[in-house]
Amino acid sequence: MNRRNIPSLIIIISTAIAMASGFLVLGGYFFAQNTNGQASLLSDIRLTLLNWAIILAGFAIFIGIINLSQVHFKKIQNKQKGAFYSLLLIVSLAATFLFGLFKPGQVEIVFTTVQLPVEASLMALLAITLTYASIRLLRRRLNLLSVIFLVTALLILLGTAPLPFVGDIPGLSDWVRPFIAQVMAAAGARGILIGVALGTLTTGLRILFGSDRPYGGNK
Repeated sequence: MNRRNIPSLIIIISTAIAMASGFLVLGGYFFAQNTNGQASLLSDIRLTLLNWAIILAGFAIFIGIINLSQVHFKKIQNKQKGAFYSLLLIVSLAATFLFGLFKPGQVEIVFTTVQLPVEASLMALLAITLTYASIRLLRRRLNLLSVIFLVTALLILLGTAPLPFVGDIPGLSDWVRPFIAQVMAAAGARGILIGVALGTLTTGLRILFGSDRPYGGNK
């Protein structure tokens, strides 16, 4: 066999394996049971392939963590800018791993005492940053959309956090903010999710039928 044909053969084999795996998983969902009510062979194959995918994804995350640790360790060795934060990241990573290894039932303590307060602080900074950005946006581009964005941000902030010495503003916390968050924002989020779902479905179908081959190139 000519060596020039080896890459093309690898692409053909990888495409065939990906298409066969996709059709088997898809068939396992549509034909999950036999006529007697027991799980079908396609359903067992689907579960096996999904378990393999979960294991591979776990190993991929593990390799990514090792690579991340190596990058920050080299940063510490070279004494680059931000090496202290790299050291803090590696120490925190090792401490969390050891804590989860020896006390797996209490790992959520790390998240409730460290990660959740940090996430809450970041969300507070995000709210202030968005408000400041909307004010600066009015200076550069004064139009209807900028005004709507600023008014919406202020209404959400005033309806979420009570004012000092004033408390909750009547109507904001019990009608305006829930309407914006649960009706208008939820409708926009659902539209975005529908678009993401359609895009994912289209990409999956193109990979399933071999139109796109991210694992072997589009040759």
